[in-house]
Amino acid sequence: MKPVKLLEIGRIGKPHGLRGEVTILLTTDRKERISAGSVLFLDSKQELIVQNSRSHKKRFLVLFKGMDTRESAEKVSGEKLFAEPLKDETTIWVHELIGKIVVDSYGCEHGEVVEIHANPASDLLVLDDGTLVPITFLSEIEEETIIVRVPKGIFPD
Repeated sequence: MKPVKLLEIGRIGKPHGLRGEVTILLTTDRKERISAGSVLFLDSKQELIVQNSRSHKKRFLVLFKGMDTRESAEKVSGEKLFAEPLKDETTIWVHELIGKIVVDSYGCEHGEVVEIHANPASDLLVLDDGTLVPITFLSEIEEETIIVRVPKGIFPD
């Protein structure tokens, strides 16, 4: 079985109070990521289980199981938070596009997706040769390939 790649979902801020609560700034719009019982990970792969969470200004206050002092909360301040991808068979997650080969509607291969750049108009597939392809041009996603319908000029001749 392929190892699961963890996704960054937020960052731990300052401790709040004396009982181990921390502020969390989410980088996802999926608030259920920090609901009670959720399993999260630090960069070090240390597992954290959410005991309680609540909204606080533009952030969240989260209490993790076993973290019941301000001192324990201070130790994780500034750390990035990661989680396993949500299981949803009908949704394509951006991280699933990395490693796929981009093929145009004529069957020509144009390279491998090496990363995704966030862009206000449309996220961009970054190919191994540096070519940028807006995600809006995706036509079909298959096991190993992504078929795109692009206007002339996107790919070098």
